Amino acid sequence: MSAKPRVLVVGTGGTIHSVGKDRLDIVRYGENGVKHGIEELVGAVPEASQVAETIPVVFDTQPSPFIGPEIWINLVEAIHAAVAEHQPDGVVVTHGTAVLEETAYFLNLTLKVGVPVVVVGSQRPISGISTDGEINLVNAIRVAAHPDSRGLGVLVMLNDEIQASRDVTKTSTLRMQTFRTADFGVLGHADADTISYYRRPLRAGSPDTEFSVKAGDVLPRVDIALSYAGNDGAAIDAYVAAGAQGIVSAAFAPGGVTAQEKEALDSASDAGVVLMLSTRAGSGRVVESTGLNRPEGIIPADNLIPQKARILLMLALTVTKDPAEIRRIFATY
Repeated sequence: MSAKPRVLVVGTGGTIHSVGKDRLDIVRYGENGVKHGIEELVGAVPEASQVAETIPVVFDTQPSPFIGPEIWINLVEAIHAAVAEHQPDGVVVTHGTAVLEETAYFLNLTLKVGVPVVVVGSQRPISGISTDGEINLVNAIRVAAHPDSRGLGVLVMLNDEIQASRDVTKTSTLRMQTFRTADFGVLGHADADTISYYRRPLRAGSPDTEFSVKAGDVLPRVDIALSYAGNDGAAIDAYVAAGAQGIVSAAFAPGGVTAQEKEALDSASDAGVVLMLSTRAGSGRVVESTGLNRPEGIIPADNLIPQKARILLMLALTVTKDPAEIRRIFATY
């Protein structure tokens, strides 16, 4: 009988770690202020150890809205260190769903490990009636241990669905099927009998990327400016004043902004801020816009949603400010 695969389970916190007042406390459980540590969480799901040799890795237990670039960088270092120490077959990262897609994409752009990495969360606390946390955790471990998961970049696993970290986003506040890939769909499924894949991402991802981060690094400030009817561009001016090195315009679909936003973006460009054009629509590519073009260029974000475009631009600015090179980077990742 073959040995079980070895899977690291790195805890960062979120709903999957949370313990409500009772089993019906599935919405306001955060007010209870109780969270399992990662060792407790894995121990609370004995089936996890039936599918793999699980190695809990203590990292943090933060609500995911508290997670940002500094914690992302520390998480990368923690995963690198744990993989070097334990030589696992795969890695699972438990995470709150609010910014799960952003953490997963950051890891996809910066991790340098050769084993599958799967980010998992839940919509209901681990203590809640009909929690999805238990099956999500078990399935994430199965996906991380599966040989077919290699070479797919960092993956996201919830609701029996395996998604590419570049493309997936949270689409519903409370429903189980919240994580969706609007343009392309799932990569595969984690069913009770097997892990099945049906397509592969073509864009570059972990570990084969040109970005690297280490503890103490401070990433360039990049902000997102949301378009809405009557927007006067004040937020863009404020971002420039705050020291933004890049701004992602979450423009109207398919890529327009108000007249005053355009004036503010022009001023930001004159101040040396790198501008990206995304859309608030949540799906579809943006293309070159003659109404926004300047000699320096406002760079289309392809089909990346604004929060993903921000992450890629932050990392791009660590290696270049050349618009042509940034365009190449956005076409690559």
